Amino acid sequence: EKWDLCINYGLVICCYNTKIGTGLLLLGVIFLFLGVIFLFDSALLALGDLLFLLGLTFTIGFSRTVRFFSRPDRIKGIVAFFGGITLVMFRWPVFGMILQLYGIIYLFGQFFPIAAQSMQDTPVIGNILKMPAVENFFASFGGGGSSGRRAPV
Repeated sequence: EKWDLCINYGLVICCYNTKIGTGLLLLGVIFLFLGVIFLFDSALLALGDLLFLLGLTFTIGFSRTVRFFSRPDRIKGIVAFFGGITLVMFRWPVFGMILQLYGIIYLFGQFFPIAAQSMQDTPVIGNILKMPAVENFFASFGGGGSSGRRAPV
């Protein structure tokens, strides 16, 4: 995007927006985790939601974020995710997080098998992910075989 500040290091391009976005995503996940640990504290959950959305926007760019959240084939997940955020903002954190979890699984479900496949070569987690029951669990996400699978963004 035209507002990205990028530095070209040969084959690797490091953009400051991507670094900031990754940090905001991490902070959002941390605040969401703390909000759940502290018995669904709505202030921490709301802050985590905002940081997560800001981090996603910074990481993949504004236009790709809008395109991702306006796809008509994923309208159930989009409504569930933003409905959950709205419920958390209105201090219904338990129901909001359940709705958000459904929305995240619906929106990012195709990415789980890709992530599990790429982590099968790691030392400790790889052995667990290669177990048939775990492979079948991750294969159930995304609806079908691995051919034609791609990341949701």
